Formats: sequence, structure tokens, C-alpha cells
Amino acid sequence: MKDLLKLKTSISEEIENILNAQVKVEAHSSSLYLAMSAWCDDQGLDNAAAFFAKQSDEERAHMLKIFNYISARGGRAISPEVTNVPVDFESFRGVFEQTLEQEMFVTEQFNKIADKCMKAKDFVTFNFIQWFLEEQVEEEYVARRILELFDVIGEDGTGRWEIDRHLVKVTFDGE
Repeated sequence: MKDLLKLKTSISEEIENILNAQVKVEAHSSSLYLAMSAWCDDQGLDNAAAFFAKQSDEERAHMLKIFNYISARGGRAISPEVTNVPVDFESFRGVFEQTLEQEMFVTEQFNKIADKCMKAKDFVTFNFIQWFLEEQVEEEYVARRILELFDVIGEDGTGRWEIDRHLVKVTFDGE
């Protein structure tokens, strides 16, 4: 029976496993950003709350894109369990520092997937992963630029409010 099942899949078990692991990473990122959104909302940082709500939605979309890809290739996509999502954060700046760290971790994971795809000669999945790698350039860029607002504006006095007001203007033009 297992041999028969292998005929209907065009993805190796190793690649399927690493993609399912990435589904879990994306689900955790989505939950983390939703928690950050709630924390920012509680702090009265409306733009940051909206920013993180949008980030949460994007991460969920990334999760589903990978989940659906696994299924489309005949693999078994696994709905992930998400645990260890914090609800409190140290500081406004700390939320964005954690965001940059998370995005750098995600980039590292996609690089590992790309490497495994090349070694396995799975060029279809390697090609699929390229979109995510390009997306990570934007994600890291935006997090870095927002962190620069903390250095330029500072958090004293009305600084937090100014940062919250300006962070929506941070965009990436990758051209």
C-alpha cells in the first residue's frame, strides 16, 4: 500500500517533513504577531496594533500557501499545534526587536529548505520557495527600518506616540 501511495506523491518524505515544519513556524509567527497586536492595542499604540494584525494575517497566508503546496504535490499537510505564544512583552521597542529576530529565524529556515531542495534535486519545491525568500527581504527590511525610528525619535515624552504614528510610513521598494 505504501508503494502505491508513493506513486501519487511527487514530493519526498524529507521535503514534506521540512515543509510541514515550516507550516508550524508560519503558524507560530502568525500567533505571535496577533499577540503583539493585542499588546500594542492595550498600550494604546493603534498603528502598531494594526501593523501586527496585518502581519499575523500575512503569516497565516504564508502558512496556507505552504500547506496547500504540500497537498497539491500529493503530500500530507499537517495542521500545526501552536504553543508558547507570549501575551506580555517587555517594551514597545522589544516587540520590534523580537519581530526582527523572528523574521531572521524564518529566513534561516527558508534557506535550509532551499538547501535541502537543491541537495534532493527537488527543483520544483526550490522554485516554490524562492517567493518566500524574496518576501523575507521585505520583512527584515521593514522591521529594521521601524527599529531605526526608536533610535531617531526615542521613546521619551511623546516618542512612543510619534513612532506609532510614523511606522505606517515604512515600506519596502525592492527595485
